[in-house]
Amino acid sequence: MSVRHLSTAAAAAVLAVVVCAAPAAAQVAVAAEKDDGSGRGPAMAASIVALIGVVLGGLALARKLGSGLGGPVASVVASAAGIVIGAVALAGSDDVGSGSGRGGAIVALLLGVVGLALGGLALAKARRAVSA
Repeated sequence: MSVRHLSTAAAAAVLAVVVCAAPAAAQVAVAAEKDDGSGRGPAMAASIVALIGVVLGGLALARKLGSGLGGPVASVVASAAGIVIGAVALAGSDDVGSGSGRGGAIVALLLGVVGLALGGLALAKARRAVSA
């Protein structure tokens, strides 16, 4: 992957995180006003995005996504997006069990960290393979 493609992918990833986090933040603010358990949406979205990061990281680590840097980078980006959305959801939630999404946000943060670790390992492995 050339530097130009990598910088384009990085810019697209940042834009995707901003686009995904803004509606989640708006929904958290609305959920804080209504307080009827509608905070589960952003937490569930964060969990799904972070889980996608974990799956991509596992597949990239097992080299099922090819030998390039695309799979590991996608895993890191998806995991980081899951962490950001999960943190926004966690900031606007109440107690666990109240329906505000605190439990799902915590799960999203944990999955995001695991996805970052797997993506980082896969990225290091792919870089060693490219340089060798």
